Amino acid sequence: MADIILASQSPRRKQLLEMAEIEFEIRIADIDETPPPGIPPKEVPELLARQKANVIAANNPGSIVIAADTVVLLDNEILGKPVNETDAITILKKLSGRMHEVVSGVCIQKGNGIHSFSAVTEVYFRSLTEEQIRHYITSYHPYDKAGAYAIQEWIGIVGIEKINGDYYNVMGLPVGQVVEHLKQMR
Repeated sequence: MADIILASQSPRRKQLLEMAEIEFEIRIADIDETPPPGIPPKEVPELLARQKANVIAANNPGSIVIAADTVVLLDNEILGKPVNETDAITILKKLSGRMHEVVSGVCIQKGNGIHSFSAVTEVYFRSLTEEQIRHYITSYHPYDKAGAYAIQEWIGIVGIEKINGDYYNVMGLPVGQVVEHLKQMR
C-alpha cells in the first residue's frame, strides 16, 4: 500500500511532487466534475479536490491522499479547458491584456483527517497578438489546460507580464503549501 497517493492524472502535478522529492503513487478519482448550482466559482476547486480525495481515501485507508483541482477565473467566470482550436483562441483573446485569477483547491486526507485549502494567484497577461495566440495553439496544443495555457510554456515567457502569488499554483499545485500540510499529517 502506498504511503502517499496523488489523486490526479495531471502530468504537471506529478512533476511538481517529484521536484519536491515526495514519493507517491498515482490513482485516478473518477468523479463528475460538474459543480453544483449556486456554488461560488472560487469554491469549486476545493470542493472537487475534496470529492476526489474522498473517493481514493475510501479504498486506501492508512494512505495519505493528495487531490487537487485548478480553475482559471476571469471576471468570476470559470474558463475551462478548450474543446477545440476556436475555443482556445476565444479563451486566450479574453485573457489578453487582462488580469485573471488561478485558483487551486487542494485536499490532503488520511482516514478521517482532512486538510483542505485554496490558493489564489493573480496572473497579468500582456496584450497578445492574433499571431502569438495562433502560434501558441498550433505549437503547444493547450487543450488539456484550464484557461488554454501553461505558464511554464512559451506563452508564459512572452505573454505574462507578472503574477501575484505562487507560480507553482498556476502550474496546478501550490506544492510548497502541500509540503507544509503533509508535515502536519504525518
